[in-house]
Amino acid sequence: MSFSLGRLAFTGWRFALGALVVVALGWYVLIGRGNTFGPTFTVTLDDFREQVRVSGTVIATKDAALGFAANGRIAGVYAKVGQHVGAGAVLAETENGDLVAALAQARANLASLRAGARPEEIAVAETTVANARAALMGDIRTAYTVSDDAIHNKTDALFTNPHTNPQLSFTVTNAALKIAVERERTDMELILADWALLVAELADDTVADSAVRARAYLAQVVTFLANVNLALNQGVSDQGTTTAELSAYGTTISTTRTGVNATLATLTNDVATLTAAESALTLKRVGPTDDAVAAQEALVRSAQAALQKTRIVAPFSGTVTRMDAKVGEIVSPTTSEISLQSDGIFEIETYIPEVAIARVAAGNKATTTLDAYGPTVAFPSIVVSVDPAETVKDGVPTYKTVLSFLSADPRIRSGMTANVIITTGTLQDVVVIPSGAVGAGVDGPYVSLVVGESVIARAVTTGSLPALGQIVVTSGLSAGDVILLSPAP
Repeated sequence: MSFSLGRLAFTGWRFALGALVVVALGWYVLIGRGNTFGPTFTVTLDDFREQVRVSGTVIATKDAALGFAANGRIAGVYAKVGQHVGAGAVLAETENGDLVAALAQARANLASLRAGARPEEIAVAETTVANARAALMGDIRTAYTVSDDAIHNKTDALFTNPHTNPQLSFTVTNAALKIAVERERTDMELILADWALLVAELADDTVADSAVRARAYLAQVVTFLANVNLALNQGVSDQGTTTAELSAYGTTISTTRTGVNATLATLTNDVATLTAAESALTLKRVGPTDDAVAAQEALVRSAQAALQKTRIVAPFSGTVTRMDAKVGEIVSPTTSEISLQSDGIFEIETYIPEVAIARVAAGNKATTTLDAYGPTVAFPSIVVSVDPAETVKDGVPTYKTVLSFLSADPRIRSGMTANVIITTGTLQDVVVIPSGAVGAGVDGPYVSLVVGESVIARAVTTGSLPALGQIVVTSGLSAGDVILLSPAP
C-alpha cells in the first residue's frame, strides 16, 4: 500500500512537471524566446483548408400551408397536429358526394370504352343489322309492288295502248304536258322491267346498293304520278271522257300518289336505319378510336379536378404542424387550414456576405454544430444551392445559401440555430498567417520579422483570404520564420 501511494505521488509530480514544461514552451512560442517584442507566430508551409463560417437556421426540406381550392362546408377532418401522414393522404374534405359519383361514372365509361364490346354486344349488333337488311329488302319489294300497281292498274286506264304507244285518252289544254306524260309512261315500262330484275336478285350483302336504285326508280314514279295528276287537272271532257270520269280519275291518282310517297318515306328511313346499324356494328368490332378514348380520358381528368378542389391532400410525407379545419365549417380558397412539414433530412438556411460568396458553390462540404448540443457535436452537411440574386440584410448584400444534412438525425429539429463551417477548397503547400500580422506600409504590405534580438520589416506579397482572420502570403516569408502577431509601426 505504501509503495502504491508513493508511486502515485511520483506519477502526479511527473504529470505536473510535464504540464509546466508545456506552459513554458507555449509562453516561449507566444512571447518569443524571452524577448519583449510581443506575441509571435512561427511560419509553416502546409496544406490549408479554405473555409467560410456562417450561422443559419434549421428548416424543413419542404414546408407547406394548405387550403381548399373551392368554397364548401367541411365534411371530414382526417388528421391532427403531430400526426405523421404519407404523400397523397387526404387530410380534410368538403361535401362532395355528387362529384365522387361523377368521377366513378366517368371512370366506368372509360373502362368500358377501353375494354371494347363483349361478344354478346357484337351478336346483338349483328342481329340488328340483319333485321335492318331484311326490312330494307321488304321495302324494295313493297315499293316495286306499289309502283307496279300505280302504273298498270291506276294510270293505264287513262291511256290507249299504254304498253306500246301510250296516248292519253282525254284532251289536255297544255300540249307540252300531254307529250311529257306520254313519254314518261313509256319510260315507266322500262323502269318496272329493271325493277323486277332488281327484286329478283336481292341479296343481303348488296341490299344497300339495291335500295339506292329502288329509291331512284320510286322518285321517277312519284314525278310521273304528279304530272298525270296535273294533266287531269288541265283535262277537258270530250266524246270519250266525261267530266265526272276525269274527277274520279283525279281522286284515284291522288290516293295512289299518297301511297307511293309513304312507301318512299319508309324506304328512306329504313336505309338510314341500316346505315346506322352497320356503323354501330363496325365500331363494336374494331373497338374505340384513339380520339374517343382521349375524349373520355379528358372527362375523367375533369371530374378528378373538380373533386380535388374539395380535398386537402398531403403533397409529401411529413408531420402535421397546424390543423384549423373543423367539421361543419364553411371555408374559402383564400384561407390556409393546415400546415405540413416534411420529414427526413432537414436543411440549413443561411445568408453569406458578398465578400465570401465567390468561393461557395453547390457541392461544398460543411460541418454544422447546433446551439442546442454545443460546439463539440458536429453534423456533416453539404451546400445544395446558392441564390444567384442578392438579399440585402441590415444594409449588406448577402446571398441565400441552403445546405442539407447528409443524414437524418432525430436530434435535429426545425428552427434550431446552426453554426456552419463550409470548406470551399484546399490550398497546397502555402504560407497562411493571421491577417492581423500584416501591416500596410508606404511600399505595400509587410510583416515584422523577428531576427535574433531584433525586429525588421519584411515586405510580403499577399494572396487570398482562405478563412476568417487568415491570409495567404505568396512571397516574403519562409517556413520557420517568426513574425509578430501585431506588426511594428
